[in-house]
Amino acid sequence: MDSSASLTGFTSEGPRPRALDVRWIHGSESAKHNTDPDIQVHAYDSRTFILRQNMAVNYEAPFMFLLFGDARAVLIDTGATESAEFFPLRRVVDELVERRLGDHPRDGYELLVLHTHPHGDHVAGDGQFAGRPGTVVVDAKLESAWAYFGFGDDPGRVARVDLGGRVLECFAGPGHHEAAVTFYDPHTGFLLTGDTVYPGRLYVQDWAAFGRTVDRLIEFAGTRPVTHVLGCHIEMTGRPGEDYPVFTTYQPDEPPLQMTVGQLLDVRKAIDEVGDRPGRHVFPDFVICRRDG
Repeated sequence: MDSSASLTGFTSEGPRPRALDVRWIHGSESAKHNTDPDIQVHAYDSRTFILRQNMAVNYEAPFMFLLFGDARAVLIDTGATESAEFFPLRRVVDELVERRLGDHPRDGYELLVLHTHPHGDHVAGDGQFAGRPGTVVVDAKLESAWAYFGFGDDPGRVARVDLGGRVLECFAGPGHHEAAVTFYDPHTGFLLTGDTVYPGRLYVQDWAAFGRTVDRLIEFAGTRPVTHVLGCHIEMTGRPGEDYPVFTTYQPDEPPLQMTVGQLLDVRKAIDEVGDRPGRHVFPDFVICRRDG
């Protein structure tokens, strides 16, 4: 791999910050009047796409990420709905890949499917990619995912996934789920935190592990140019400390998806404030739901 630039223009100069002022699809007051697509596609740049599932299809409305390298693309997470009829993720991804290859032809271009963690709203669409030529779907469960990244032998390692001219850095991030993985993309500066940190309810299964993961996120962000901290949901309203109820399918007053490194520090402070107290703890930009005792 050329260390300075690839055939499609990846460079070693670091990410160029771009605005992410997007009005995401957020459901409808009436399902029969919903005219939004089942999947919203936002092109952050010509090689980076953020997808959101319409909450009229599933209230979780998760975000997914499709990143193109020279040799292959990676899809991170596959949404909350199995059926391609109601959630045509494979078709949307295929169209984006075909468009990319039309502009930049490649023989043997591959697709890799990875996950932030194995909860159902992040893996339901995996089956749509079964049998797709040139495709590897890595099961999100602990044994398979951590074996792929090499975390089983060394939980503290930073794994690298080479897409061809674009190398993701990946590390274990347990707390929300034991198999959680964080992804950093040096091309965009995205720090993809899954369900560990996002503008919503941070459900914590392992409190000690969650604290260590947040510390690692902060430490990692101190050594890399991070443009946006991107989780997989929006559950807060535009009013500080107020979230939408669980199962909400219409969220017209959402804050941005993107968070900042400063807000990671706020999560760290919130962890200290919560201390040993389980339960629901409300903060301006997120809610910590500590489930362990």
